[in-house]
Amino acid sequence: MLLSTSEITSYVGGYMWPFIRIGAVLMVAPVFGAKNIVSKRIRVSLALAITLVVAPLLPTPPAVDPFSSEAFLILLQQLLLGILMGFTLQVAFSALIVAGHNISMSMGLGFAQFLDPTNGVSVPVLGQLLTILGTLLFLSLNGHLVVIQVMVESFRNMPVGPVLMDPQDYKDLAFWGGRMFMGALLIALPATVTITLINIAFGIMTRAAPTLNIFSVGFPTTMGAGFLILIITIPNLLPRFTDILMDAFDVMQSYGGSAVAGG
Repeated sequence: MLLSTSEITSYVGGYMWPFIRIGAVLMVAPVFGAKNIVSKRIRVSLALAITLVVAPLLPTPPAVDPFSSEAFLILLQQLLLGILMGFTLQVAFSALIVAGHNISMSMGLGFAQFLDPTNGVSVPVLGQLLTILGTLLFLSLNGHLVVIQVMVESFRNMPVGPVLMDPQDYKDLAFWGGRMFMGALLIALPATVTITLINIAFGIMTRAAPTLNIFSVGFPTTMGAGFLILIITIPNLLPRFTDILMDAFDVMQSYGGSAVAGG
């Protein structure tokens, strides 16, 4: 069976470009992109399955020669947009790691590192604990289904074609990167403030009683107080992370909402 040039162009535009965008999201987004949990073969198979289901429902892509420079630019556009969407969600989970790092340093557990299976790097134990809780919350909220829904809707906001992202989208992404530190501060604030007050109290005690061995008393006290604060505050941390996730989904949906035609 021989395929004409127009048929090849139709298949490339209808399936390959959506596959690249969807695959880029799944490679970068947390949970889907966990290196030591979800293998590359599973991610590629999932991206292919989603593409086969979604592609027939998408708007008809423009007829572009698959070997032209315009097709190459469209390919880069799909790859960039998918990476941006996955990175947006990755920032939300990074807030948990940063918060866990801040709490660990305050408690004196900065030396306790653990291999993060999602990113393949060492992170503080508390950061890994918060990430696991955040992942369970993400799955319980059907976040994985929301990600797929946002990917499909992105083809309506920014269909495949010679279209450029609005510069405001890049500015929003830059500001969203700062949200990681804001979210980490809100999550770590109760434990960090409490431990800081305890350290100030020990500093006053040291001035009043110079012979007091502050290291033998302060270290177990700050660690115990940190764990106690975590037990009390973790139920309140998850709603804050839920708000960060909802904001991440809103940012993902905004990409391409005001796309402009490119030359």
